[in-house]
Amino acid sequence: MNGGRPGVLRVGDRVVLSGVRHTVTGLAGTLVHLADERNRTSVVSLPDLLLQAKVESGPAPSLPRLPSARFHGLPAKAVEGASWWEPHIIEVLTGLPAGAPPGARPTDQYDPATRSLAEREAAKAAELIGSGHAGVSSGTVRRKRLRYQAQGVVGLVDGRADRARPSTGQTDSRVVDVLRRVLAAEKTVQGPSRTVEFFRWRVEQILESEFGPSVVPLPSRATFYRLFRKLSAGQHTTGSARTRRSLAGRPQGPFGQVTPVRPGELMQIDSTALDVLVRLDSGTPGRVDLTAVIDVATRTVTAAVLRPTTKSVDASLLLARTVTPEPMRPGWADALRMSRSVLPFVHLHGVDERLAHAAARPVIVPESMVCDHGMVFISDNFRSSCRWLGIDFQPGHLGTPTDKPHIERMIGTVGTQFLQYVSGYLGSSVERRGRDAAAQPLWSLPELQDLLDEWIVACWQNRPHDGLRDPVSPGRSFSPNEKYATLIQAAGYVPLALSGEDYIELLPAKWRAINAYGVKINHRVYDDAQLNGLRRQPSGVTNRKDLWEVHTDPYDVTRIWVRNHHQGGWITLFWKHLSTAPAPFGELLWNSAISELHDSGVTDPAENEIAEVVGKLLQRAHDGPPGASAEKTPPRRKRRRPNALGHPAVLDKSASHGRLPDEPTLDERETDQPDEDDFLADVVPLGIFDARKEAERRW
Repeated sequence: MNGGRPGVLRVGDRVVLSGVRHTVTGLAGTLVHLADERNRTSVVSLPDLLLQAKVESGPAPSLPRLPSARFHGLPAKAVEGASWWEPHIIEVLTGLPAGAPPGARPTDQYDPATRSLAEREAAKAAELIGSGHAGVSSGTVRRKRLRYQAQGVVGLVDGRADRARPSTGQTDSRVVDVLRRVLAAEKTVQGPSRTVEFFRWRVEQILESEFGPSVVPLPSRATFYRLFRKLSAGQHTTGSARTRRSLAGRPQGPFGQVTPVRPGELMQIDSTALDVLVRLDSGTPGRVDLTAVIDVATRTVTAAVLRPTTKSVDASLLLARTVTPEPMRPGWADALRMSRSVLPFVHLHGVDERLAHAAARPVIVPESMVCDHGMVFISDNFRSSCRWLGIDFQPGHLGTPTDKPHIERMIGTVGTQFLQYVSGYLGSSVERRGRDAAAQPLWSLPELQDLLDEWIVACWQNRPHDGLRDPVSPGRSFSPNEKYATLIQAAGYVPLALSGEDYIELLPAKWRAINAYGVKINHRVYDDAQLNGLRRQPSGVTNRKDLWEVHTDPYDVTRIWVRNHHQGGWITLFWKHLSTAPAPFGELLWNSAISELHDSGVTDPAENEIAEVVGKLLQRAHDGPPGASAEKTPPRRKRRRPNALGHPAVLDKSASHGRLPDEPTLDERETDQPDEDDFLADVVPLGIFDARKEAERRW
């Protein structure tokens, strides 16, 4: 190719080969497809073309580029204008309009062989003016052509439509800077939520203190509100303070990813108050705490316990429940057995025969445990339990719940998928809370614990989780039981259940002397014939003043365990007044009975007195609140009590609590009901109030 050889051979280039003008119509490897003026086609190899052909004009114009992503964010009017200009610029560059058929010849005024680029630009300007587009000059066409060659169709967009504008508009930069500082300080302090008007006042105060009064004008209220929305976007500044603190604690960089490959490699524990009322041991309604453990690899909830107030021993006992099988309960469906689930029951049962009567919840031994800095988890009791079980204790960062997101999410799911269906549900926040939640029929704490255990086995362990997707087939999600069965086949994981002695080791320890009457714990005496020969004897533990190590269960005071420092093992001692207690109970109810006796004037209550009060409390708890159902229980007689003025007033003490689960319905009660008149209250006549006589009375 002689003369001004283009750097690139493109479709549409015009060349002269053997004295005949051709147009390049296609390129296929080293073959060039040509078409002459009579629309006759031919194929020439590229080397022959480069040696024999002659370029008819200067360098071939650049073809239009594809629209960039910026093109799609422009206004529709600007995009329409660029699309209108594009075929005109193509005609100026190539001589042919866009979409011209093969073999078409350019008109004389746009023919690149006879017209220069400047002449073609002038011709296009004249054409557009003649068609009614005033104000178009050859300079305008030239600028459009240069921008089109450099940027493609995006270059034809009106520059005013694509002009970058500051996000803060025309507001004074000093106002913007002060508002940014105020928002940053509010985020750091994590104070209460405030309105936008407070921040407007605060910005005004800082501007006056730094630049003087009226030096920097404050924008109008509407402008300031728009500016505030732009600068505080995503910070939840005027919304919920809890959400704002959560967003402030979120890491600024990319989230890390820890992918455990076997059960128990990474587990998380947490405790929180539940939004539900239960019937406590004392018979009064109250909220309870949920403490739960989750395995990150399988999302298995290995243990979850409800307590009126979470203590360090609860966390330790939770570790014990994690490594022990979940037994089947009376009334549970047979489909909830481990032998009926997807878990490898045959393989696991060969290791531990106690799994024969276990529910479909895996037994997982923790390797590392992540927790927050709550007093329950950083206590010596919980730390020592982790050390004894060989668990790597890993407390998270202060104020960073994102260090244990899986257990946080699990507790939230308990509220949305379980608690809101439970009678006594309060709502997730104050604004979502209803009225008279205590008037609903409330479950007792053991009953709600059984319901929660059944829900975990039946629902949670068999529900597919979005975080348990197959990396090879992302469309498939696994349930915790399915993931557990998959991982133990790959990792060769065999859990060993906790023995009875191991369970006792996790209980809190006290150091007491063995007296002639036995061992005394909090006004309770425990004794057994196994203590014969050890009474009033030293234990041999000199650093504990020869006292004996005693382990207690704070939720079952019926027995204690004394370590036999002489012969090894444990000695089980039963409470002396166990036969007088109607049911097992814990320290919380025992302390409540002691407080009741103190309030009645008994400063040093005897053991049998406390046991008697406990029995009455348990009976009241079993009977439920008085007047459990306003609809199904006959109303009580109303008592008269003097009011503040000394006149008798009618006081209705019937409660509006719902019927307890074991309370008989109207159909189950005796059919010999008293007449309706027997339930009417006595009519109490009230005297007419005379202000003058009352003023003369001497009080």
